[in-house]
Amino acid sequence: MTVVRFAPSPTGRIHIGNARTALLNALFARKTAGRFILRFDDTDAERSRQEYVEAIGVDLRWLGVEPDVTVRQSERFALYAEATERLKAMGRLYPAYETADELDRRRKRQQARSLPPVYDRAALALTAEDRAKLEAEGRRPHWRFKLETGIVTWTDLVRGESRIDCSSLSDPVLIREDGTYLYTLPSVVDDIDLGVTHVIRGEDHVTNTAVQAQLFAILGGTIPIFGHHNLLTTATGEGLSKRSGALSLGGLRDVGIEPLAVAALAVLTGSSDAVHPVESLDALAAIFDFSHISRNPARFDPAELAVLSARTLHGLPFVAVEGRLAAVRIAGAMAEPFWLAVRGNLETFGDVIKWWRVIEGPVPPVTEDPDFLAEAEILLPQEPWDFGVWAVWTAAIKAKTARKGKALFHPLRLALTGSETGPELAALLPLIGRARASARLSGRAA
Repeated sequence: MTVVRFAPSPTGRIHIGNARTALLNALFARKTAGRFILRFDDTDAERSRQEYVEAIGVDLRWLGVEPDVTVRQSERFALYAEATERLKAMGRLYPAYETADELDRRRKRQQARSLPPVYDRAALALTAEDRAKLEAEGRRPHWRFKLETGIVTWTDLVRGESRIDCSSLSDPVLIREDGTYLYTLPSVVDDIDLGVTHVIRGEDHVTNTAVQAQLFAILGGTIPIFGHHNLLTTATGEGLSKRSGALSLGGLRDVGIEPLAVAALAVLTGSSDAVHPVESLDALAAIFDFSHISRNPARFDPAELAVLSARTLHGLPFVAVEGRLAAVRIAGAMAEPFWLAVRGNLETFGDVIKWWRVIEGPVPPVTEDPDFLAEAEILLPQEPWDFGVWAVWTAAIKAKTARKGKALFHPLRLALTGSETGPELAALLPLIGRARASARLSGRAA
């Protein structure tokens, strides 16, 4: 079975760039009948917040993404401690005592000599006596993973044949001086324990792949298939950050952006597929393909979201919004014809309330040319009304008054809806009904 995971750190609200990674994983699981894991990387106790854990869950559900399994790294420390001891016993995890300033000076000296700024493994030369002396001075070690030399190769779902020469990398720090874990070790331990088969993430993690492949191998895990997608940025190339709150899913939801518009833009931007409205995640899953993702930057204009959101609404079938309409008390036999009548005029879903008020009233009187409206009221057909009543009625008015075009239709629209523009009156009139239409034509609020 395909097993994928989305692993946010609960240190802020997730944004549309994070949604890109979450959706690519979730859609791949959906497409392959696999399992989607939500893993909270919350080992940083100082910055992780329960409020963000809850907010991320809300944001994913809003997108239509439901994890099959949810885990938190803060509840899995025993697994990481066991792996740590195994690595130490194998001589692959060693203590180093250099401070950040010392390492920075060393890198600068290497660069000045035209050498790569790679850690020189000086800590491996320390004796037990040296280490004891350093610790007596108050230093605490950070722990580095000793990389094997050689080239790590893999076939990337997005980038194709890929390779990294491990001699170009420093032995990575896996555990800080205070005993807390960096991202790499817990991630690999979790992927092995949870049976993750595919790691789909941003291209900023490409270099990590060589280190993680070695960790998978030495800890006895199966190396997963990797896929590194291009990162979503603004049109000017600006990156997105949870800390800045730019384009957070919560913020987009608050201004009425449709979740399917967010999903379509997040997945299709930076690919060979044109960004266009979709009516479901299943439809989006059928389109998306890793081979379509470009190696070029995935740039988008945030202004496109509002337009795409409106276009998404215009194409949604009634069944997709029935529950949302009921939540704002639009239900019953009129709900579906109402939706089909007004959806093409919506900018956000919240606009349905405005048009429902036009149906139910009261609509303030707007009487342009009262004598003409009085004639129109007399000619109102008897009920029952259907979609064809508008054509019958306006034909009768035209025959009686010889009016046509704007002179005929504009006063009727103003009187019936109180608005200069809006949905087709052929669809609205049967919903308004004869009693309310008659009252509005005669200048009474109804």
